[in-house]
Amino acid sequence: TYNGNRTSRECFLQSCFTYIHLSGDAFDSDALKIAWMLSYMKAGQASTYALHVLQRPGGVGSFTDWAAFEKDFQAEFFLIDPAKSAALALRNREQYGQGKQTLDEYIDSFQVLVEQAAYSYGLQLCLTFQDDLHPALMERIDSLT
Repeated sequence: TYNGNRTSRECFLQSCFTYIHLSGDAFDSDALKIAWMLSYMKAGQASTYALHVLQRPGGVGSFTDWAAFEKDFQAEFFLIDPAKSAALALRNREQYGQGKQTLDEYIDSFQVLVEQAAYSYGLQLCLTFQDDLHPALMERIDSLT
């Protein structure tokens, strides 16, 4: 199920695409695809969105096709400017940093933000990475030099 969490939106949408594609002729109309996808939006902001779609005049048929629904879904759940949001997240130490993440988790999340921000690798990026490491880990690294 999907609850509207922005961090899992792409995974949810891709999972729906994959299932619909692999199901072949089981989804013979865009309205059926849309209704099926809405049926998995059962909590949080996603359930509010699904209810809104179902209660509007025409319900799932109010969308001209799957592409129109996908555009509406993305407008509701995707960031307007993901590159800018990622760049701002990298600069905001309170919002982003290693915190309680393992080093591997931190590296993975840092790489995702760097790719979303379309940053090129360089000294400033290395310093940003280093500045956001957990203080105990930084002390340990500093003791090695």
